[in-house]
Amino acid sequence: MIAIFFFVVIFSATESAASVFNDVNCTTNITFTPNGTFQSNLAALLSSLSSNATDGTRFFNTTIAGNGEANTVYGLFMCRGDVPYPLCSECVNFATQRISSSCPLAKEAIIWYNECLLRYSDRLIFSSMEEWPRYQIKIPLGDPVLLRTRRFYETLGSILNNLIDGAAEALGRSNSKYGVQQGDASANTTLYGLAQCTPDLAAGYCRRCVRDAIAEITTSCCGGSIGQSVMFPSCIVRYETYPFYQHSGTSTPTPTAANGKSNKLRTQMIAILVPSIILVLVVILVLCYYMVPTNSKKKSQRAIDVSENYFLRVEIITTMDSLQIDMATIKVATNNFSEGSRIGKGGFGVVYKGILPNGQEIAVKRLSRTSTQGVEEFKNEVLLIAKLQHRNLVRLLGFCLEDDEKMLVYEYVPNKSLNHFLFDPLKQRELTWAERFKIIKEIARGILYLHEDSRLKIIHRDLKPSNVLLDSSMSPKISDFGMARLITLDQIEGSTSRIVGTYGYMSPEYAMHGYFSIKSDVFSFGVMMLEIISGQKNSCSYESCRIDDLLSYAWRKWREESIEELLDPAVKESYSQQEVFRCIQIGLLCVQENPEDRPTMGNIASYLSSVIIELPYPLEPAFFMQGRRRRNHVQHDPNSDHSTNYSVSSSINEMSISKFFPR
Repeated sequence: MIAIFFFVVIFSATESAASVFNDVNCTTNITFTPNGTFQSNLAALLSSLSSNATDGTRFFNTTIAGNGEANTVYGLFMCRGDVPYPLCSECVNFATQRISSSCPLAKEAIIWYNECLLRYSDRLIFSSMEEWPRYQIKIPLGDPVLLRTRRFYETLGSILNNLIDGAAEALGRSNSKYGVQQGDASANTTLYGLAQCTPDLAAGYCRRCVRDAIAEITTSCCGGSIGQSVMFPSCIVRYETYPFYQHSGTSTPTPTAANGKSNKLRTQMIAILVPSIILVLVVILVLCYYMVPTNSKKKSQRAIDVSENYFLRVEIITTMDSLQIDMATIKVATNNFSEGSRIGKGGFGVVYKGILPNGQEIAVKRLSRTSTQGVEEFKNEVLLIAKLQHRNLVRLLGFCLEDDEKMLVYEYVPNKSLNHFLFDPLKQRELTWAERFKIIKEIARGILYLHEDSRLKIIHRDLKPSNVLLDSSMSPKISDFGMARLITLDQIEGSTSRIVGTYGYMSPEYAMHGYFSIKSDVFSFGVMMLEIISGQKNSCSYESCRIDDLLSYAWRKWREESIEELLDPAVKESYSQQEVFRCIQIGLLCVQENPEDRPTMGNIASYLSSVIIELPYPLEPAFFMQGRRRRNHVQHDPNSDHSTNYSVSSSINEMSISKFFPR
């Protein structure tokens, strides 16, 4: 153990002497054409970032304007505030080289080193708080007695809370753009913490970013860690049991050419020693587990439970406080829940439009008092929803939990829902084919985020046009994924006796047997695609599918190669035949009866973004309800757009429920 500790100390000491790579993320499936304008602009941008990482510059952003908006590239780098300038420059140089090789055709990417982060995108990313993608490093080594003490977690909680304001206040200082905190976790152990935001952020956004990063630390910690880092595009948070940062005028030794060979040798030693250390530690931990008496294991487990409970309290303090909105504010915003403010109603309750004192428009979802959901379950779900951030998801702004009321406050989306345009003869003409194709692609990105890119794997289970809202620029935002149940199964599928969703959009395996998976959402997306193309609503109801339901009709027109007859007449003057034909084929691939035959959302996003990818030939779609009857018949209006809540046991809580799976 002494030898292992010695190697760990060596590793920690050398870490600050050279740029240490952490992770790179090619954050979009959208790619650029090799040797084109975008690639040359990207090369110019990376060169500019590298050349501007000079003495006195720890943050720099720039734009290379393209020949047209599609070829414009935005980029920035940020070095950790305590890193010496030569090491900052070295880190940025490494980052520009590695990001190019790791994401050779990506239009958006980010890379993190210990000493710096660097990112670029084809969209404007400056002065914007962004928390996805993210990367975490956890060091589960250390004194097991220390990690079971209350003092350790209280000290850590205090440090993390103080970093929220520390990082935001640092933005106003000219000589330092980062915040640090330290505290004694035991008589001989000091904890050190650092938080830093990109200097282009407003202080309020910085606080929120750091707070959310801290929430990631507290939720992911399983019984304690002597060190952990969370890296977002807009901020970083880190704590250790050694002074990893240089503060108050101190600095690390500046690397020179003379010690370059020494640094290289240390790097090679680390590459050899670290895997060996990890292997030895795993063996020791396994041996310790089987050698420790049962009673000791139980005591250890109780200590771990205490630490997890403490972290839950820390998270509630740091995250819940920032999201909680008092009842008085909501009453003023909605004119005391007046009828004039009411904009919608469903099985969950009523939705009101409101305006906060700062002028921001909001949508308040006031849950029905008959809801069976408890307060703690509600809080846990709010914590999960708050972590979902994507441009194609409706954003949760806060919640209210007062006077037996449970309310969710979302951003207000002005253009109502997609079905408001699709199935209204007058509104249909407002959706051109270009807009419909854009909506299809962006819905796919939102679902892809839920399935693959968010921290939790989320199965929506009620995707339909009425649950897709349109903002002022007609960009779609998926809604009603919020009131979810947390499933503690590490899997991508499951089964239930409680069927929630809307007939006509449910996959056959889910509607008939209660089996759900990410392919259930793919089926629903396929139905929506065909509805967007045709302007027709799928006529499947609870009892049956008519012979002329949309899936049957689309299949027949596909086989006959008569796509013009399926296309909505409102867009026939402006459509792209290639895009329409490809979208119909993708839609039919999504609604195949066998879930294994359906593509994933990752496949679908690729199909939609590149015309050169060859598509499989679809099989006959699922006509799963035709001529069949279900037991325990429940009345359902085939023209209703409300979710059906079917269960073998009765329930009074009718609302759309998603599924969350931990990654």
